[in-house]
Amino acid sequence: MTPPGQTIGVLGGGPLGRLFAQAAQNLGYRVHVFEPQAGGPAGAVANEETHASYDNLAALRAFARDCAVVTCEFENIPVDSLRALAAATRLHPSPDVLHICQNRQREKHWLGQNKFSHAVCAEALDGDVAAAVARVGRPCVVKTADFDHDGRGQMKITDDTDLEQAGAIFRGRRCVVERWVDFACELSVIVARTERGEIRVFPLSENIHTRNILDFSIVPARVSAAVAAEAQQLASDIAQKLGVVGLLAVELFFTDRGVLLVNELVPRPHNSGHWSIDGGETSQFEQQVRAVCGLPLGPVGVREPTVMVNLLGDLWRGGREPDWTAILAEPKSKLHLYGQREPRPGRKMGHFTVRAPDVETALAKARELKAKLAGEV
Repeated sequence: MTPPGQTIGVLGGGPLGRLFAQAAQNLGYRVHVFEPQAGGPAGAVANEETHASYDNLAALRAFARDCAVVTCEFENIPVDSLRALAAATRLHPSPDVLHICQNRQREKHWLGQNKFSHAVCAEALDGDVAAAVARVGRPCVVKTADFDHDGRGQMKITDDTDLEQAGAIFRGRRCVVERWVDFACELSVIVARTERGEIRVFPLSENIHTRNILDFSIVPARVSAAVAAEAQQLASDIAQKLGVVGLLAVELFFTDRGVLLVNELVPRPHNSGHWSIDGGETSQFEQQVRAVCGLPLGPVGVREPTVMVNLLGDLWRGGREPDWTAILAEPKSKLHLYGQREPRPGRKMGHFTVRAPDVETALAKARELKAKLAGEV
């Protein structure tokens, strides 16, 4: 166990690292952030920050000497660096888990090996998209093997024109081609697991995307109790089989035919879990601290139905700060800004939550507040 008072290292200095650092400090830990770029959101609140590239092994070893345990806020770090770090201190999740989850080909292979259902897919190792599309069928989606989140590095193919464009765009790149899934909704489940194997599964989140970026997360999800229980058990089984220590977010499609399919595995805090800061008995970030430090895991109940809304840089028209009055005046709404220096279209600048006695009331109020921010009301 790593008790409060010691130092937790965090790989990555973005918004998730910031929210993790704040949760860790609330429990009495020091936080040391390792981040190549200065001026990031996590460094602004950390006790210490190291600026060096992720392949700088000397800097990583020096960082490790200061940390009782290290975790991550994003997974796309060179595996050789992760293994060097794991040899010098405790690293959760492990390099093996991160290696699987940072590449779609490895992830799909692992899911298939362990009999977890996912969309029919084919590999295009040399960028031969046409051959992979022929095996999968149309419509389908081409995705780069190495993860690009928020829909980047992806393209839907329905006709010959799309196929020709995809052939040019993805030529020479490792790709996965997935059969298009007709889904009733997109869901996610966040699981926390300790080294001792203690597991807590957060309630199911229903996620609404706009332009491939998460827009709303709704908890509890508007599905039957049976579907929610099946999704939570599936996520728990995956976390146990994978051997995750820390957090694992399991993204799911719930198909029109009532089947749950795994979309992605994310071994860290997840945007769809931000509702838990205000609406949960334990936030996902506090739970990550507890899991990687070997503390007892916290309860995962919903205090009250909650909707989370992403705030993207598009709201900063001409670089001007939006008027937050409507959100701040709402008694059951909470605003969270991440301290990003530069607002850019599509960049996650913050989020807000709305709680209400029922999901539909919370969602209606969240949509109303978002419209006011955008100047649509």
